[in-house]
Amino acid sequence: MSGAAATLRYDRGSLVVEGLPLAAGAAPGWLTWDARIGAHRGLALHYRALVSHLTHAGVPFHDGARRFGTLVPGAEGGPPPYPHQQEALAAWAQVKRGSVELPTGAGKTRLALMALRLVARDTLVLVPTLELVAQWCAVIARETGLVAGAIGGGSFELRPVTVCTYASALRHAETFGDRFGLVVFDECHHLAGAGYASIAELLIAPYRLGLSATLARPDGRHAVLDRLIGPVCYRKPVGELSGRYLAPYDTQVLYAELTPAEREAYTADRETYRGFARGLGIPLGGPRDWQRFVFAAYRSAEGRAALAAYWRQRRAAFAAEAKFALCAALLERHRGRRMLVFTEDNRTACEVSRRFLLPLITHQTGMAERRAILARFREGRWPMLVSSKVLNEGVDVPAASVAIILSGNASVREHVQRLGRILRREGDKTALLYELLTRETAEEHTSRRRRQHDAYR
Repeated sequence: MSGAAATLRYDRGSLVVEGLPLAAGAAPGWLTWDARIGAHRGLALHYRALVSHLTHAGVPFHDGARRFGTLVPGAEGGPPPYPHQQEALAAWAQVKRGSVELPTGAGKTRLALMALRLVARDTLVLVPTLELVAQWCAVIARETGLVAGAIGGGSFELRPVTVCTYASALRHAETFGDRFGLVVFDECHHLAGAGYASIAELLIAPYRLGLSATLARPDGRHAVLDRLIGPVCYRKPVGELSGRYLAPYDTQVLYAELTPAEREAYTADRETYRGFARGLGIPLGGPRDWQRFVFAAYRSAEGRAALAAYWRQRRAAFAAEAKFALCAALLERHRGRRMLVFTEDNRTACEVSRRFLLPLITHQTGMAERRAILARFREGRWPMLVSSKVLNEGVDVPAASVAIILSGNASVREHVQRLGRILRREGDKTALLYELLTRETAEEHTSRRRRQHDAYR
């Protein structure tokens, strides 16, 4: 096919194709005619497919959409990659798109840097937290010699390699979506959320790598990652890496008993909220049932009392007095080892911190204070640390070898993430995870649901 060349350009998160021939097959289905500008338009996500389509159709075109350049990272240092990292890179390199599922501590960050070296194009790394922005920037500088830009938390610095939070990308991706050839989606299960999914659609990056320890989401939305990033190209379970590339580990469940007074209050509160739900025909078997319950509860004094009863019985199980006694015994038993204590909520985390004089990190902890606490933990100056959710994901604490889960939700991902915090190899450590459960409460059912993972079988 011959004639005037078509022109591709990037326009605030979308691709505009001007001068596209109207011959059969020239316009793929994901391009639509925009009569306002007299050109075809489509999602930036389809840039690679569009270039391939035009090339194979023999349509001449001028590519004015891409603004990414070539990277020249410094010499690679450190030990050679693990076999599973080499296998994962080889699998991804076949099409340079797709997700990799590896346990926490198995070297996903290094895998991403191997991919960066392979494609040698300007690279965007998307992460869920500001702590991970700082962590990635430090690793990139150490391993490649490149100074990375950072976007998030008030910073907005674009560089050939840039690390950005998902929240900031949601606001700004359309302004830099043409700047990167490779995008790394760290903890990519976040991308599958209804809000964040649009980020991937605004980026032209032809090369895409997703990283996660647990891709599956309870809402099933992980299925959209195939379209946004590419299919899962490699996965390796914890059991195949433990003992050689990850620390060997053991998990134990310890039970706490409610006192007679706690049991009486728990039973009464549980019957109050469940009786209200039964009266409305709400089975409370899933997230939508819970939403129906909450909406109904706020409509009457009886409903608000039922909701208050729900929160009281939940706290009775999560923060039973006997649990604190078990926690105290474990802190004493493993004195001298680096320990993490996890809770489901900030209130319980604060109570643990107050009782045992442990440093505390919550979502309310400022970034400077958070970094200082983590630095002291890594150095061993503060060997014990308590948190609710902040340390579930991404934070690098290789020295930690004991985790105490005082309470948690039913999420398989959260449980695996918490285990992963203690699995990074360091010396000859054996990691220990303790799960504290209040007997004959809803916690036992919650525990069975969240332990449905190969790591606990």
